[in-house]
Amino acid sequence: MDGKELFLMVEAISNEKNISKEDVLESLEEALAVATKKRNNIDAHVEIDRKTGEFSTFRQWMVIEDGENFVDDDGTEFDPELHIHAKEAGGVAVDDFVREPIETEEFGRIAAQIVKQVIIQKVREAERDVIVNDYTNRVGEVIMVTVKRVDRGNVYVDMGGVDGMISKFDLIPNESVRKNDRLRAYIKEVKASTRGAQIFLSRTAPEMMIQLFEMEVPEISEGVIEIVSCSRDPGLRSKLAVKAKDKRIDPIGSCIGMRGARVQAVSNELNGERVDIVLWDEDPAQFVINAMSPAEVSSIVVDEDKNTIEVAVDEDQLALAIGRGGQNIKLASRLTKWKLNVMSTAESDEKQAEEVQKTSDKLADQLGVDSEVAGVLIEEGFGSIDELADADAKALESIEEFDTSMVEELQERASDAQLVQALGDAESSEVLMSVNGVDEDLAQALIEAEISTVDDLAELSIDELLDIQDMDTEVASAVIMTARENEGWFD
Repeated sequence: MDGKELFLMVEAISNEKNISKEDVLESLEEALAVATKKRNNIDAHVEIDRKTGEFSTFRQWMVIEDGENFVDDDGTEFDPELHIHAKEAGGVAVDDFVREPIETEEFGRIAAQIVKQVIIQKVREAERDVIVNDYTNRVGEVIMVTVKRVDRGNVYVDMGGVDGMISKFDLIPNESVRKNDRLRAYIKEVKASTRGAQIFLSRTAPEMMIQLFEMEVPEISEGVIEIVSCSRDPGLRSKLAVKAKDKRIDPIGSCIGMRGARVQAVSNELNGERVDIVLWDEDPAQFVINAMSPAEVSSIVVDEDKNTIEVAVDEDQLALAIGRGGQNIKLASRLTKWKLNVMSTAESDEKQAEEVQKTSDKLADQLGVDSEVAGVLIEEGFGSIDELADADAKALESIEEFDTSMVEELQERASDAQLVQALGDAESSEVLMSVNGVDEDLAQALIEAEISTVDDLAELSIDELLDIQDMDTEVASAVIMTARENEGWFD
């Protein structure tokens, strides 16, 4: 085969397999080297001149460090036919090769088969790399696919000459999918394997809904409207939070479209999934109120330390706020990234009254005053000894029931109570940190939650501990079990 014929063959393979000519030439060089090795039991290297197409064959020895007991990476011991010591390599670096030109072999039928097999394998690897690189760059796109077959709940699809898979866990529940159906799917992950590129798609990812709205709503693709977050209960219901960068535009109306055409198009693509579009707000409380739609919120209490929000609704709105199987509250929680607790207004009032009473009793006990004085302090915004001790004396003196001497006495008692509490907290922290798995931060969080002994910790459930501090469930379980063991629960 002359150089012209070689380059024509390389170009044909390159065009057919959609891989570079350089990759084809490198595959051919490796294939010829493998055939030469097998025929002569030597290590060989083949080079093809990129201009003329001429073949050059070299025998090669890998340079190793001087010394004995050498074993190659593949377990091959020192062999003078394959290896050469550095002192004999004429300055060639260790792990490089000493090469000596030899005559290029004329290959027979068996050798030709070896060359063919190696080329096929290398071409497959190159094809796989091309597909992996191409689709890795496309992760996050929504594409149209054709169903090839359904096997054990998993759907295998044609992506235009490339195969992909939608696992049964990434399919919309109760969705009927048959061979030759055309549907859209979200490219979730691309993996390289010995069998080729594996492309995994999803129809349940929240990102898919975001992509579908970008396709349907020009204002989103143009950047005038932004989708801030999305939460889905695939096939049933989802919530989408949007905001407009131009105040003159109605983001909700734009996403719904004329007579609901735009949102209906997305819903139809997702097997009839109902979509609630809500307005994003930088104020977490207002955002939660919007996200709870269609339920009307009466009041809201935000606890930033615990990342929780308590939502109060009228009795007739309670079922709507929670939703069937907790669906509405679950989606709203995911959308806003706040832990939401829903209750009726009556329950909320009762809980707040209990908390106020608890705070009043604690403050009265710490200051050694009656509940009436503690109640006045709480009403004026001084609900803790820290707030009282750090308060401006004039602000306290402005309270109708208090005079200068009483303010001085209260602030002195608050300072004394701070010292007692600090000593108690230090002692409690040391006791709690004796439990394996409790560090200084967790001990402090427990003390703030009024868990001051190992016995208190042992009494907690896993959910209660997770409410106090966010951690892995297994870690929380281990901490509680250790506390119970220390308290002799299992003796």
